[in-house]
Amino acid sequence: MTEPINFNALFLGPKAENYDFFKQMLVYLMDDHAEWRRFFHPEDPLVVTEDEKARPDFARTLQNTREALIELAGNLQVSSNPWFSPRYLGHMNADTLVAANLGYMLTLLYNPNNCAYEGSPATTALEIETGRQLAALMGYDPRTAWGHITSGGTVANYEGVWLARNLASVPLAIRDCMPELVEGLDDWRLMNLPVKDVLDLVDKARERGRFDEVRDRSVRGTGMAGRDLGVLLVPESKHYSWAKAADIFGIGRENLVPVPVRDDYRMDVRALEDIIDSLAAKKRPVLAVVAVVGSTEEGAVDDVHEVVRLRERYAEKGVSFYLHVDAAYGGYARALFLDEENRFMEYDEIKKTHADVGHGGWLVPEVYEAFRAMSCADSITVDPHKLGYIPYSAGAIVAADRRVVDLISYFAAYVFEKGDDNPMLLGSYILEGSKPGAAVAAVWMAHRVVPLNANGYGRIIESSIEGAFRFHRSILESDPLTVAGRRFEALPLTRPDLNIVVYAFHEIGNGSLEEMNRLNQAIYEQCSYKSGPLYISDFITSKTSLTEEEYGDAPLSFVKHFGIEEKEWRSCGSVYVLRSCILTPYLVNNTTYEIYWGNFMQSMERAIRRLYEA
Repeated sequence: MTEPINFNALFLGPKAENYDFFKQMLVYLMDDHAEWRRFFHPEDPLVVTEDEKARPDFARTLQNTREALIELAGNLQVSSNPWFSPRYLGHMNADTLVAANLGYMLTLLYNPNNCAYEGSPATTALEIETGRQLAALMGYDPRTAWGHITSGGTVANYEGVWLARNLASVPLAIRDCMPELVEGLDDWRLMNLPVKDVLDLVDKARERGRFDEVRDRSVRGTGMAGRDLGVLLVPESKHYSWAKAADIFGIGRENLVPVPVRDDYRMDVRALEDIIDSLAAKKRPVLAVVAVVGSTEEGAVDDVHEVVRLRERYAEKGVSFYLHVDAAYGGYARALFLDEENRFMEYDEIKKTHADVGHGGWLVPEVYEAFRAMSCADSITVDPHKLGYIPYSAGAIVAADRRVVDLISYFAAYVFEKGDDNPMLLGSYILEGSKPGAAVAAVWMAHRVVPLNANGYGRIIESSIEGAFRFHRSILESDPLTVAGRRFEALPLTRPDLNIVVYAFHEIGNGSLEEMNRLNQAIYEQCSYKSGPLYISDFITSKTSLTEEEYGDAPLSFVKHFGIEEKEWRSCGSVYVLRSCILTPYLVNNTTYEIYWGNFMQSMERAIRRLYEA
């Protein structure tokens, strides 16, 4: 058994406590790179000579660079968010791993382009390796799965739709080219073949030398005109990229159907079932169902296991669909459940391993089962630049069966040597073209230093969840604030599934939702970039609005908790809330937390005072 990591050694630190080590490594990587340049054909003459360096215009050019860098540094310090500080309780950002930063900086000097192997011999191999690592993290067999690094979760979600769309059109293309393979199957049956069955048909087409013909008859070759590949079902808590994907891939916004969420902001699986039943009655296929693990606004974890069971029941009725899990935010949290042998631990083991998180109240059976069931999805989005603590930009997608990638692959003669099945030709299998190998190196370095299990990433993420639960509990237990003779309370939206806490302040006895929204907007404006230079802010948070248009009546119970009547909700149709993504692992020490929480409430009180005593 390896020793657990010490996460205090993994980050530069809120006060740059590990600066000496970081600086040593920076000097090392610069020296190492300089030596690489010097010893590449050392017989070549110097281009930049000492005489050249002595010229006035040479010195002036260096000075221009120095001045530009100083100006940039000043702009960054004044206007950048202090992700590293426990006082930053805003978006999905935190301090980044020293290993990832150093890997990015070192590789940046080599400037590899992970579009093609010849442009990135080192980092293309690393991307294949990290793809397999992420596949294993999601519970896939890395020998047969496929994964790669993208610029973020948006592109990864696009690729998920791309895979599902092209796959759905293959059975009809098979019928056009080789009807004997699908003899006796009508359109409805063909549109509801399970993913494995479709890929087996593709294998048969390949064996007969007619794969390219089939692919040309699929939507990839003939386009979406006149095709109805079905609807894309997404929870109301969806990321905005899904609406974009429906547009870009010709599915159409009207075929992007929202599934209601419950008041815990998890997808309502019963509502999902009702929608699928209604579609099946009309002989409308379901292109794909998307479940979310870590919604961007609430951090909610959908009941993936229930969706999987639902799909199994529908398969018995001849109804099938592609399942994608959008775990851009929560994907790395699966490390909490894996032991050093990459085994998904039993529930009682997990409860024991993470017994202190939320006083033992964090892990509920539904969250455990949801993470376990992720391995049953056809593809998954996961972002290293979120809970992987890796610098931008680094998203990823993994697919359970790498055969599906053949349905989207392309070759460009000037970039690739055409081969039948070469995963090193990344640009042929992905949505993007030129892409930085430095981001891949950052992910690889992070995984090299921090294992993808409970003793590695699990330690960091466990600490962030514990911080979120302390924050949530403190909101519940806090006494009302008294300002200008008025009393103000705070309530959380829901119990955190991960480490996002959504909450709102309200004047006790005030029944106006519009006034409550104005109060929370005023607090946000005093605790964000809108209040001026960020370094003068005591705490920085983020916000969102939960609207009737996006969420239906899911927020109504939250509004009622403040004593606000339903008619106010009907009138406003939106509740303005504060949102704190607590990625920082530093809110776990009791003394430290108590100091920060006390300062936080004082900051909230000052913001309220500015509104009512102005």
